[in-house]
Amino acid sequence: MGRPISPDLVYHLRTVADPCLSPDGSRLAYTLAWVDQDRMESCSRIMMLHLATGETVPFTQGTRDAAPKFAPNGSVLAFLRADQQGRRQVWLMGADGGEARPLTGAPGGVIDFVWSPDSRQVVFCADLAPDAPEEFSANPSGARALDGGPRVRVVRRIRYRYDTVGWRGDAHFHLFVINTASGPARQLTDGDWDDVAPAWSPDGTRIAFISGRRDDRDIRALSEVYVAPAAGGEATLWSQGLTSVGALAWSPDGQRLVAVGSEAPEGLVLWQGWLYVLEQGKAPRRLTDDSLRPYLGFPFVNRPAELRWTQDDRIIFLGETRGESFLFEAPAAPTKVGVRRLAGGGCQSGALTLDASARRAVVLSSSPSSPGALHDVDTHSGAGRQLTNCNKEYLREHPPAQMDKFSIWRSDLEIECRLWRPADFDPSRRYPLVLDIHGGPNSAFYDSFVPLQQVLATSGYLVLAVNPRGSSTYGNDFMMAVLRDWGGEDYLDLMAAVDQVAARPYVDGGRLGVHGYSYGGYMASWVVGHTNRFRAAVVGAPCIDLVSMYGTSDIGVSFGEGQWGGSLLDAAPELARRSPIAYASQVDTPVLLLHGEADFRCPIAQSEAYFVALKRRGKEVELVRFPDCS
Repeated sequence: MGRPISPDLVYHLRTVADPCLSPDGSRLAYTLAWVDQDRMESCSRIMMLHLATGETVPFTQGTRDAAPKFAPNGSVLAFLRADQQGRRQVWLMGADGGEARPLTGAPGGVIDFVWSPDSRQVVFCADLAPDAPEEFSANPSGARALDGGPRVRVVRRIRYRYDTVGWRGDAHFHLFVINTASGPARQLTDGDWDDVAPAWSPDGTRIAFISGRRDDRDIRALSEVYVAPAAGGEATLWSQGLTSVGALAWSPDGQRLVAVGSEAPEGLVLWQGWLYVLEQGKAPRRLTDDSLRPYLGFPFVNRPAELRWTQDDRIIFLGETRGESFLFEAPAAPTKVGVRRLAGGGCQSGALTLDASARRAVVLSSSPSSPGALHDVDTHSGAGRQLTNCNKEYLREHPPAQMDKFSIWRSDLEIECRLWRPADFDPSRRYPLVLDIHGGPNSAFYDSFVPLQQVLATSGYLVLAVNPRGSSTYGNDFMMAVLRDWGGEDYLDLMAAVDQVAARPYVDGGRLGVHGYSYGGYMASWVVGHTNRFRAAVVGAPCIDLVSMYGTSDIGVSFGEGQWGGSLLDAAPELARRSPIAYASQVDTPVLLLHGEADFRCPIAQSEAYFVALKRRGKEVELVRFPDCS
């Protein structure tokens, strides 16, 4: 039997990301990433895979290269490379190799870019800090005044920090256009809001983008689609009727857009969106229902997957349903033919690229037995093959855990669960059980490789991963059921799943543990405040005091008001009642707190307060802090 997967897997596993097919479908560029253990740094470079031969070669020699994109004519590859200040810039390199050269020098760095249809220009999204010296734009988290002393920071708006991005102040993301043969960059958008996700029209005359320019933008995280002339000029609203938008693409004739959007006033498009056709001056037309969720990634962490409107009027996109990912197609025109699955299932997919004809697709997917691989898919037949297997040797020596999927029923709702078992599971033995709780609350567990679950399960634990009400990919009503009910029916769903599994003969009911991060940390701390059945709890980045979270989290207002039942002015008693810290005196379970010191989403003060509340009462508790981590 092989060895268990241990926490040092971060030094051994390599990850693939950012796949991009050449227009003719003959080559695939992608990012290969790893951790340099000696330097304790994350590294990445661009790889090139020749699909006909299977040969893969390093394309760049940098250690911080990512996000490759072929020019539409296939002659040049653009990618992001970090400069000496750590700011990502667009670089260009001939598709057949050669010397790379920088294209942009944005003081705040580039977060996204797109080629023009004629391969002569690039539109990019960059950070813009008005009235700030370049030194501040380059390093906002450690800015210094011109005399070398610390700079004073002035806050004028509620959303002045973003988790994973850092201090924002008055900075915003805006769009710029640059000619690849000669600079300088020309600013396309401006204003006291963020403009992101640009998409060129097929004729190159217009650029569509997602904008957060609503009047209530400081208190609600909503967004709209605008279209502006590529040469500059006034932008026009195209998404009237939608409250939030997460991705978009042009129709081949340039008269319409397809967008992943939502009409929900809460603006939860990230967790449940629908496909819409947008046409200027017309109401959005919905193409999909909530039996699936188009994949959108996570802002500033994972980019949305490619969304393609084909020449024969099909929309090809990645979507998710019931904790599984599929490659879908939907007819763009009204028809009796509905959404069709092209490939997938039994996995979680996080990236999609198509060639110019949309006949060939490459999908990045993780499965219960693989942390991630690229797969080649024929979009007509659905036939596919695996292209990469960079962790083959490690997984041969460290066999992954096995997954069983089952459901329980509560109040006429089906609650789907996944139970991870050691690779050498023996039903005649008795195993300790760990309940793992996902974040969100509108996230979900998938048929995928989760390192923490693998480490525990291959070390001899059973790991129970439940998708309680509030989880996404199970329909909009199921997802919205958690709003204004944190610690209510969601908690009872989790306990019912534990009851069912703990009754099995191979589970040692006297050795139960619980773990969760973010909302999962909230729920783990709520659990130990309401039951003493667990022998240990690992509580990661919890929000234990919703009253203070409201004013200190980067999304306390925009997210919290919808999730918790209102503002602090009118819902303070309910926020206090739903706060785990109110039940600290009832905790008898030993608690290990984990928290990043740079976490703006669930600020570390949440763990600090919970630590003191437990320690002052003589409880067994430790706090582990991760410097500079979000």
